[in-house]
Parts: sequence; C-alpha cells; structure tokens
Amino acid sequence: MTEHVSPLRRRMIDDMAIRNMSLNTQKAYVRAVQNFSRYFTKSPDKLTFENVREYQLHLISRGLQTASIVPIMCGIRFFFETTLGYPDVAKHIPLGRKADTLPVLTRDQVVRFLKATHDLEMRTIFITIYSAGLRVSEAIALTASDIDSANMVIHVRQGKGRKDRYVMLSEQLLAILRAYWKRARPRRLLFPGPDPERPITARSVQRACRQAVRAAGLDPSVTVHTLRHCFATHLLEQGVDIRIIQDLLGHRHITSTAKYARVAVNTIRQIQSPLELLNLEATPSA
Repeated sequence: MTEHVSPLRRRMIDDMAIRNMSLNTQKAYVRAVQNFSRYFTKSPDKLTFENVREYQLHLISRGLQTASIVPIMCGIRFFFETTLGYPDVAKHIPLGRKADTLPVLTRDQVVRFLKATHDLEMRTIFITIYSAGLRVSEAIALTASDIDSANMVIHVRQGKGRKDRYVMLSEQLLAILRAYWKRARPRRLLFPGPDPERPITARSVQRACRQAVRAAGLDPSVTVHTLRHCFATHLLEQGVDIRIIQDLLGHRHITSTAKYARVAVNTIRQIQSPLELLNLEATPSA
C-alpha cells in the first residue's frame, strides 16, 4: 500500500529535490519534522519557534548528544525557512556547539580493530573505508565496475553533494577485494544486504563496528567514520599535501580537511619550535 503524502510534506520533499539534496538527507529532514509534529500532535505548520525551543529542550532532557540534536534541528530549520518561508530562522533556532573531538586510531590500533572483525564482508568494508577514505554510504554503494584495476583507482559515484570522484586503489586493497569476491561471489553490488540488489545497511555496518571496538578494547567513541579520519590523518603524517587529501575525501572546503592537522601527531613532532634557535642554557646561571 502506498503511503499517503500530505501536500505540506510533498512541498518540503520537492524543496529538497530542487536543491539536489541527497536522499539520505531528505529522509532525515522529513523524519525530524515528522517527530517534531508528533510530539505536539499538531501539523508542523501550526507550530511556532517557541515550540521548537521546547522540543529542543525535550531532546536534551532525553539525553541526546549535541551531535544527534543538530541534524534534527537542521531539518526543522529547513522546513521553517524554505518550505514555510519564515525569515531569520537561524536566529530563532540556534544550533548547539558540538564537542570539539576527533577520535583517531594509531596504525597499530587500526590493525587491532580489523583483527577483531571476523565477518568477512564487514572486515572488507572496514578495510576499504580506511584504505580509500570513504564515507560508509559510499563504501556500501560500491559495485564491481567501480573498482578500476587497470588504472588502480576506485570510482566513487554520487558521494556527498552528489559529486563523483576518484580515489586511489592500493595493491593490498585490490588483493583483499579479489579474495573477498572469490569467497562471497557478490553480483553487481560488492557489499549486498539480504536482498542482493540492495546494499547492506549503514546501520548494520555501525553495529559491527561497535562489536569490533569492544572486542579490540578501543575507546567507545570510535565509529566507522573514525576510519575515514584515520585515513586523512595518516596521509598527512606521511607528508601528503592537504589539498590532495581534500580531493580524496571529497571535501568542498579546505577548512573541512584542515581539522585533521590538529590530530596528526607525527606531523606536530616534526615541527621545530622557535625556541630551538635561541640557544639558551638549560639551567640559567645565578
């Protein structure tokens, strides 16, 4: 049975489609407004900024972290600003500040994590994400034809912002993917779910990640996305230009990539302090 879509929801969906927003973002934004409406048992166009404030406090009281609340508020912001046409929405719906943390694993910890993952498909997904710096949505959408062994690149199709890009295909990853393919024999999709025509879900991958994190004794804050952070940080520590890393990650702005400079410990160690040029005595004379 086809779900009935109200004219208001259809307008919001059309507004997002016009702006070429990804399907995942569209679903998240619609779900945010739907839950907001259900909380007050009113149509969302009958609710006010004061209701948004009350709902935001409700989410905080439930124990949701800022990182979870911000996407919800972004969906509600979009609805009020774009679909309803309210001015100055950002002023009325403030976003909480996310904690400035960026968990990154050492190379040894990455190995521990991968060794703690015993499922072949999940282990191969994690290796692919770390090797090529992919988002989980990009990794699970890969097809066999995206692996270009002739040119040693991976074609990432319709990543964030609906952009295509190429990333390097390492010799080791190619060997791992070939061994995986021989055992799993996937058809079109490299990482199918129960339905071979649909990819495995990101939620399943995140669940497997949490299990591996616990088994490896790593910080519980480590997620699948941490592997992408590790890719960028480890490349930076190898001396790869940050602008190249920006292209590999598919970042639109260099500021998104620059945050990895804060956690590239090996790079920090290589920087000479200006104090070294002063030639001071270790213990000043009396």
